Amino acid sequence: MAIASTYPVSSHWELAAETIAVKIRWFGLLVGYLLVNFDEHAAEHQPILNAILSLGAVYALMDTYYSLRGRVFLGRYPLSISVMEALFIGLLCFYNGGLESSFRYYYLLSLVCCAIRYSSRVTYATYALHCTSCLALYLALPEEQRRPIVLVLTVVVLGWVTWASDAMALLLKHVGDHLARLNSALRENQAQLEARIADRTRELQESQAHVLQQEKMAAFGLLAAGIAHEVGNPLTSISSLVQMWQRRECDSYTGEKLTLVSGQLQRIQTILRELTNFSRPASTERAKVALHDILREALGIAKYYKRTKGRHIESDLSLELPLLDGVRDQLVQVFLNLILNAVDATAKGGRIEIRADCTGEQLLVTIRDDGCGIGPEEAARVFQPYFTTKKHGTGLGLFVTRKLVIDHGGSIEFQSLPGSGTTFCVRLPVHAESAKGARKTSAVPAKVEA
Repeated sequence: MAIASTYPVSSHWELAAETIAVKIRWFGLLVGYLLVNFDEHAAEHQPILNAILSLGAVYALMDTYYSLRGRVFLGRYPLSISVMEALFIGLLCFYNGGLESSFRYYYLLSLVCCAIRYSSRVTYATYALHCTSCLALYLALPEEQRRPIVLVLTVVVLGWVTWASDAMALLLKHVGDHLARLNSALRENQAQLEARIADRTRELQESQAHVLQQEKMAAFGLLAAGIAHEVGNPLTSISSLVQMWQRRECDSYTGEKLTLVSGQLQRIQTILRELTNFSRPASTERAKVALHDILREALGIAKYYKRTKGRHIESDLSLELPLLDGVRDQLVQVFLNLILNAVDATAKGGRIEIRADCTGEQLLVTIRDDGCGIGPEEAARVFQPYFTTKKHGTGLGLFVTRKLVIDHGGSIEFQSLPGSGTTFCVRLPVHAESAKGARKTSAVPAKVEA
């Protein structure tokens, strides 16, 4: 027997055709065994016919085995199968009545299987091989059993079956290919629709998150303004009383204590003034703003965060950096969020460094901490809304920060290693006029000990 050569089935049509062909072969073998063993006309050559059918059964088993694995037995050599089938059917007919044997219908089954499995060229080549088998069978018969009309009719019927099977197979293949293209286009459109839905859903979530953050900031602003107003009134009265006491003659001890009280009152007034400034309605008007002022305001607010205590915040900023073109309140919120995140990431005694430099037409601001860092499984979700690793976090800080930076035409990225800290880099375009006159100067360091 020839060495089996297989190839992967590349389409649903080929797999379905192989399955049909295997079923046709087993049907033919079952009918053949019934004819040989229950037909009295085949009794004379029954052992030989059973042996030939057994060879066919072995081939059918091999074909079934490879079909179950999604492959075609001898798939690269289809004509070798046609040669074996022509010989197989010719022998069955020779030992069972010649061209008028019931096994001559096997030629038709072979052509149908070939048409649905292979190309038209292979199908017509198989037809030629079967005609050759019929002619050889005709010549091998005794002269008294030769009937030319039977040979001619057999060749004509085989030709008609070949044409009809090939035409039907081509039609089915074209329909299958067309349906496959339609299914592919449908799957592609479905994928595009799902991607659009996902994009719209993400945009909606981001918009909702942004609105929620704005509402929270507005509520905090109202609360801060209310606190400043309520505390400011009694504070003014206390300050007036202290000033009245200071105008009177008193001993040195009392004067020292009144001076101390007056200084603390001024500190409280400064805090209230900062709260009032922070609680004012957010402006959306773009203007020329100085990075130094923005960071100073952000640090001024951050120092009241309870976790800032015990952290060392060091800023290294040049007073002559070019101006930015942006919304002051939004930029303050950007750097305030980054500073507070750095504070949350560090333990007591931790260090936070803020650096700024002009790189061409952009300002590069880096905020580095020596805290716990960000793990690789969390890095991809850092800027997603509602993602947070904090116990009481909302997951909106970095999302809003990134949106505000992008709205200003800038970019934000970070580098982090677990246990080694995190560095956020913010790039913002400078004001056009400031970029022309920008020059590098020595940095003016400023340290903030919280």
